[in-house]
Amino acid sequence: MTPGDWKLVALALVSIGVLVLLVTRLKVNAFISLAAAALVVGTGSVFWLGVPARTATGAILKAADGSPTPYSMLNVVESFSAGLGGALGGVTAMVVLGTMLGKLLAESGGAEVLAQRFIDFFGPRRIQLCIMALALTIGLTTWFAVGLVLLAPIVLTLTHRTKQPFLLLFLPLLSCLSVMHGVMPPHPGPVIAAKELAVDMGRVLFWGFIIGIPTAAVAGPIYARFIVQRVHTEAPAVPDRSRSLEPGRSLPGFGITMFTIILPVGLMLISTAAELLLPKGDHLRESLSFIGGPFMALLIAVVFASWSLGLRCGYTGPQVLKFTEVAVASIGMTLVVIGAGGGFARVLRDSGVAESIGHFGASAKLSPLLFGWVISAFIRVATGSATVAITTASLLLPDYLKSQGITLDADHRCLVVVAIGCGSLFLSHLNDAGFWIVKECLGLSVPQTLRTWTVCETIVGIAGMLFSLLAYSLL
Repeated sequence: MTPGDWKLVALALVSIGVLVLLVTRLKVNAFISLAAAALVVGTGSVFWLGVPARTATGAILKAADGSPTPYSMLNVVESFSAGLGGALGGVTAMVVLGTMLGKLLAESGGAEVLAQRFIDFFGPRRIQLCIMALALTIGLTTWFAVGLVLLAPIVLTLTHRTKQPFLLLFLPLLSCLSVMHGVMPPHPGPVIAAKELAVDMGRVLFWGFIIGIPTAAVAGPIYARFIVQRVHTEAPAVPDRSRSLEPGRSLPGFGITMFTIILPVGLMLISTAAELLLPKGDHLRESLSFIGGPFMALLIAVVFASWSLGLRCGYTGPQVLKFTEVAVASIGMTLVVIGAGGGFARVLRDSGVAESIGHFGASAKLSPLLFGWVISAFIRVATGSATVAITTASLLLPDYLKSQGITLDADHRCLVVVAIGCGSLFLSHLNDAGFWIVKECLGLSVPQTLRTWTVCETIVGIAGMLFSLLAYSLL
């Protein structure tokens, strides 16, 4: 690494420290804190390091004479704005539609119906197993935020029905959804990594389950038993619709409620199957890919839920509309903070931090699996984006293998993909959109979220790497 690389990494660490200090100690608004942290990085990059400006793809921008164009404070503002827009453009629709679906599930009493059936089938002592199975199934094709808002009403109702500690049920949910998002195709990060390392998606899915399930178990149920004694939280109240039904209203049935919940998952699975089985250009494949995209799948599910969990249960059209409006209004600040996190991440990338971290990994001469994990984890901590971390690490890895003269078979490459995915989940903190979604959804304070969600994600990252390394060594 060059002295400039070390300075960039140090600048990134300082900006993260400023961010944590502003939010946790000084109680500054999270949006303002993220903007201030971005300005710290930008100011240092411009006036201390004099880094070059970069294009939207990350390439160095050059003037007409071929010399690098210097990064300016105007570029810092443009980077923050572009990152803000990119973050919101990527998740807003899914978060909004998923929140609407979750609200309809809670208001109709569907969450209580599902919760009671799960209690009857699994029994109170095996509720954690039930939640993990649900999260693994739903999280296989849905984004983390979507899976969380879909399942949170069910888990919250189970918390009240079983009288178990709040975190004892929610941490297994979070760990499973997180693992699915980080290591399993068809999520974008693992798909990119599998493509760059030229491995089959089915093989990645196999190793993803082999490594992911024990990883989620360590970070979820096992860690939950430890932290529940040390972090005391109150579960948000949920209305008991079975005891407060108005005349003309009815609870939805178990079958139609379950169908409503798995509808978007089913549509996404059909889309994935079509892309794997049907040739490109096929009209049926294009149609199924359209309706099975995350946006369309959730939109169809919300429209169906408006009937199955709303009109069919005796609610009027204006009442269903009110439910959806209240749901969207409740996540306004969360969306703003997600955008600010994206802006901060973009400034870190455009200032050259991700590239410098890549240089660090190459200079350490690590094994391919550890190299991929370290690069992914560093970029995750610096930028807060799992997808950016996976993408950067997987793009750097082929050149690293070539420079070191290393050839890996298919199974070893799959394990590297899984390790990179686990690294991208490491140490989620205040610059990660998922941090704020979890905080708001669970009703936690920032310190409580750091002690629960952040530690849970850190365990996922480390345990996933260790399990992958064990399998890598045995093979």
